[in-house]
Amino acid sequence: MRKVKTAIIGCGKVSDLHAGALTKTPESQFVAVYSRNQEKAKRYGEKYGVQGFSDIQEMIVSAGVEAVIICTPHPAHRNAAVIAAEAGAHILVEKPLASSLQDCDDMLAAAKKARVKIGTVCQRRFYAPVQRVRQAIDAGKVGRPALGTVLMLGWRDKNYYESDPWRGQWQEEGGGVLVNQAPHQLDLLQWFMGPIVELFGIWSNINHPYIEVEDTALAIVRFRSGALGNIVVSNSQKPGIYGKVHVHGQNGASVGVQTDGGAMFIAGRSSILEPPVNDIWTVAGEENMLDQWKAEDSELFCGLPNAMDHYFHLQIRDFLRAIMDDREPLVTGEDGRKTVEIFTAIYRSQKTNAPVKFPLKPEAADLDYSTYASVPF
Repeated sequence: MRKVKTAIIGCGKVSDLHAGALTKTPESQFVAVYSRNQEKAKRYGEKYGVQGFSDIQEMIVSAGVEAVIICTPHPAHRNAAVIAAEAGAHILVEKPLASSLQDCDDMLAAAKKARVKIGTVCQRRFYAPVQRVRQAIDAGKVGRPALGTVLMLGWRDKNYYESDPWRGQWQEEGGGVLVNQAPHQLDLLQWFMGPIVELFGIWSNINHPYIEVEDTALAIVRFRSGALGNIVVSNSQKPGIYGKVHVHGQNGASVGVQTDGGAMFIAGRSSILEPPVNDIWTVAGEENMLDQWKAEDSELFCGLPNAMDHYFHLQIRDFLRAIMDDREPLVTGEDGRKTVEIFTAIYRSQKTNAPVKFPLKPEAADLDYSTYASVPF
C-alpha cells in the first residue's frame, strides 16, 4: 500500500492525539514535526521517532512531506497553512479552520492556487449516530428538515484557561465557547440543515471574569430552505453536561444525536466519558430502534482502547485516502469556513444588535474577533 508522508505543525496538547493516529493509520508515514522552538521540535520528534524542524518550508522539502496537520493556536492557522500550501503539501487543520473569515479565504485561496487539498478536523462526523442522522435526512425519513437545534452546556474552570497563555484572549484565541468548544456542533448543524441565509445572535461572559471572551452564546437561524434553527452553547454550566444536535422534520419526525455527555472533552487532559448516541428518534417504523442503537454504539465505544484516537484515525484516514484517490475529503476547507461564518455572524450580530445576512464577507477594517467590549450579565 502506498503511504502518504505526513507531518504535524504545532506541538500543543491536541497534537499527541494526531501523532498517535498518524502512527497507526496504514496510509500514513509519519516523518516530521514542526515547532517554532527548535528544542521543543527536537524533543517531540524524538518522542515519536520523527525529525523535528523549526521551519515549515524546510520540513516539507527536506522530509518530503506530502500532508500536514496544523495544531497551532487558532489565529496562527492561516500562516502555517499558506506556507504549507506554497510548499506543495496537503493541509488538514484542527478546528476551527481559522479565527477570521479573511484567514479562511487566504487559506482556501492558497490551497486552490497550489492545487492541494485542505480539510478541517471535525471527527464527530464519523460517529455512527451522527452518520445515522445524516442518512435519515438524505433518505427523506423526516421529510424536509424544518427545525435544527444545537444545545451544548459545559464547564471550563480557571485551571483550563491558565493551561495555555493564549486561552481566553481575543487576539490569541479568537473567541471563546463559539470558537473553541462549539465548532463541532455548529459543523453538524449546517451539515444536516444546509446553507444559512440569516442569523441573529448574542453572547455574554456569565461567570468567567478572568477571560476576555464569551463563555455563552445564543442564536436564531433561518436556513435557505426556509427551515429555522436555534443555537445555545455555554461553558458556564458546572460541571459539564452534554452536547446535542437535533433535526425536526416537516413530517413531524425527529432525529438527533448526543455527541458529548458526562463532561466536555479537553484535548490532552481528559477522555470522552460517555459514548455518542442517538438520543431522539421518532421516524415512523423506527421508534423502537433507540435501545438497540445505544447498545451497539456503547459496545463499540467501550471496546475502543482510546475513543478519541479512533475517531481522529477515521478522519485522518479519509483525508489521506482523498489525497490518494484524488477526491474531496468528507470535511473540506469550505465546510470549515461555514463554521467560522456562523460564529462570525453571532459576533457581528451582537456588535450591531441586528440580524446578519449570509453569505458573509471578511471585514475590511478590523478583525472580526478583536476589540469586542465585554457584555455585562
